[in-house]
Amino acid sequence: MGLLDKLFVAVGFKKRKVKIICCGLDNSGKSTIINKLNPKKIDKPVDPTVGFSVEEFEKNQIQMTVFDMSGQGRYRYMWECFYQKLDGIIFVIDSTDDQRLCVARDELYAILRHKDVESTPILILANKQDLDNAISPADLTTALHLYALNAREWNLVATDALKGTGIEDGIRWLSDSVVKKVST
Repeated sequence: MGLLDKLFVAVGFKKRKVKIICCGLDNSGKSTIINKLNPKKIDKPVDPTVGFSVEEFEKNQIQMTVFDMSGQGRYRYMWECFYQKLDGIIFVIDSTDDQRLCVARDELYAILRHKDVESTPILILANKQDLDNAISPADLTTALHLYALNAREWNLVATDALKGTGIEDGIRWLSDSVVKKVST
């Protein structure tokens, strides 16, 4: 972004454009979360994502392009095709799926090890926190070994995608982190 573009963004004449990938295992709530963020799709029914879909909307004074990636095993290889020039990552965890928590952790660390996302802020959404069998955010932080990420900018936020609880807080954090990263 050139100096003039930065000035126009700072004054509000031009919206900052960012590219975000939303990934996680299948059935974690990725598409539901993205629909809650997109004013045009708030109450639309959600089908499982096959491959990926692209959503564009404005949030927190930022023009976002969000790539909603399928979490099915046969499509996860596609995630890394979107890592170049990525501004932010949303990784969604199904907090009730303790059987696949180690798979989610492995996929998360595969993303974090990729050279194209070394300095990319990552928002981890601990979804389905409204359910009785949900693993707490503190226990997820331990199970996912997130304290080992001390050199990376990350945040874990408890969410309930169906009600929208926690999603705005998480996106606000990610927006602030992306703006800070892009401005430097």
